Amino acid sequence: MAAVLTIGQLARHVGVSTKTVRVYHGKGLLPEPERDASGYRRYTAWHAVELIKIRTLAEAGVPLARIKTLAEASPEEFRRTLEQVELDLTTRIRRLRETRDRLRRLESRHDLPAEVTAHLEALPRLGFTGRWTAMETDLWILVFATRPDIAPALFHDQAESLTRPELLSLYLEYDRAHDLDPADPALDDLAERIVTATRNRYGDGELPGPDAGSEIPGLIQGAINAESPAWRRLDQLIRRRLG
Repeated sequence: MAAVLTIGQLARHVGVSTKTVRVYHGKGLLPEPERDASGYRRYTAWHAVELIKIRTLAEAGVPLARIKTLAEASPEEFRRTLEQVELDLTTRIRRLRETRDRLRRLESRHDLPAEVTAHLEALPRLGFTGRWTAMETDLWILVFATRPDIAPALFHDQAESLTRPELLSLYLEYDRAHDLDPADPALDDLAERIVTATRNRYGDGELPGPDAGSEIPGLIQGAINAESPAWRRLDQLIRRRLG
């Protein structure tokens, strides 16, 4: 077969850089042709086909060292490897699609379920500040985007709590505590009443939330605590009392 391609032409045809071609030469993946009388290396269509194979396997995530051994593998071993590569790609595609879907849900609160949007729009009418409403919006977007399996149950639990006057009052006090001094004794009193209400509602069992080991509760509480030193202090007092 006539050798008609320079390294630059070969690289352009296959869609890689000349540096990549030289790397493959150096690693023994692609045989390096002899130089012609002019001192240039000339490549054939065979080199182009081999380079396409190498590029395709590399883009699929096959390590270069493994690609080199595949060049000497039996047809059966090569087939099994390709089947595994296809399986890995299918898994990666599924995960990428899941990530894409989560990103879409993060775009705006309008991507939240209608009942959640209605709940958020009702918060100011219940007496919550714009600061609290904005924070709740961000947190529900986070929960629905990362844990859509349990987000509805968590939402319904909180929404139901706001229908109880005594619990709504505690939420509103939590909101207003934002500007208190962290040493204000009112925080101790509020923490005690929140813990009492929590135990009355859930008993001594596990509180509703993501599975053990999930990072979501920490992210949520961390976001709340970052808003206010008083809220951070209140969280510490509540945790201490709940044990």
